[in-house]
Amino acid sequence: MTGHRDSHLVVVDMQHVFGDATSAWFTPRFAEVIPPIERLVAAYQPDVTFTRFIAPDTPTGAWVDYYRQWPFALRPASDPMYELVPPFRDRPAVAAPTFGKWPQLAGRVGASIVVAGVSTDCCVLSTVLAAADAGVRACVVADACAGANDETHSKAIEIMALYGPLVEVTTVAAVLDGR
Repeated sequence: MTGHRDSHLVVVDMQHVFGDATSAWFTPRFAEVIPPIERLVAAYQPDVTFTRFIAPDTPTGAWVDYYRQWPFALRPASDPMYELVPPFRDRPAVAAPTFGKWPQLAGRVGASIVVAGVSTDCCVLSTVLAAADAGVRACVVADACAGANDETHSKAIEIMALYGPLVEVTTVAAVLDGR
């Protein structure tokens, strides 16, 4: 499936809240994945969808405890910390107050997706596994994803690889060679 021509590129949560070194949710390798994601976006245009994590207006259920732990994040969706970073700032994005973005993506993509972004061990993982459960083939571009740290990034990649053939783990070079 790597780089399948009919795939849709999904770029998960490339936002200031994950890219700013002063944020409690900073993803250390965030800046390193911007250039590979730019290459993927150029190859997949116009079949690209960006996502954004946002806080709910009012947390409910287990999210109440979550936001007790992370109160800094209870800000409106329009807050600059939830904006996409340059060079993606002006891109439209689907937003959700959940880690996984599959429900928002389901009507926008076809039978296969290529996934890049952050955080590998949270929002990427949650999105990919939900897509696989829905019967959509997901190609995770490991070198265009970044996690909370290298160890959890690697573990998340290993877990997603276990879902083959619904989920394939690959590289930017392999995806672009298949386009």
